Amino acid sequence: MSTKKYFRYSYDGPVMEFDMVTINHWKASTLAPSEKKARSNLAYQYKKQYKKSTGASVKLPGKIVCLG
Repeated sequence: MSTKKYFRYSYDGPVMEFDMVTINHWKASTLAPSEKKARSNLAYQYKKQYKKSTGASVKLPGKIVCLG
């Protein structure tokens, strides 16, 4: 049986929708096995929190920090 190790990632920065900054300072965290998956999870969290459609183009241009 293979188990993935999950890490806590934190984001504190701007959010862009369709290449326009919509929020200058958004803070969230997630558990994920990689930074790429963490970025995807955080974008999904943002869409749910602000009631955006799942097809909305959301980018998190800031740095994602691995907290371990």
